[in-house]
Amino acid sequence: MATVSRPVPWLIHFFRRAKAADANEAVPVLEFFETLSDKVAAEIHAVLDAVAEAPPPAFAGGGKWEAMRGEMAGFYEVRVQGGGSNHRLICLLERDADDLGGPSIVCLGGLTKPRRQPADPKDYRRIRRYREEFEQNRTVLS
Repeated sequence: MATVSRPVPWLIHFFRRAKAADANEAVPVLEFFETLSDKVAAEIHAVLDAVAEAPPPAFAGGGKWEAMRGEMAGFYEVRVQGGGSNHRLICLLERDADDLGGPSIVCLGGLTKPRRQPADPKDYRRIRRYREEFEQNRTVLS
């Protein structure tokens, strides 16, 4: 009888700013979670865990995990509603990430926006800067 191999869950990492860029080595995702209700933060964590377990290439999304387009192509977002707002956790997929312990979801930062409104362009610029910093330094929360 053949055994069916199950995909190994991807690792989840939170980007940590490098000391050269931020003396406090801030973790933008943790700062984002501090702005959220416990319920919204728990839902984001649940979606992230489900995506990692699937793993990401096989995760159907259901509107909670989406590939971004346009100037944000290459990013993925966890999408949750709560408290009259839309909350987004922006991530990168690192398929060949031996330095991170294997295939990983790297959570860069988040944003909150009014429902049915576009995100503030400055939030997207900030996330793109975090990606550049991550790609240069490869620092994550240990």
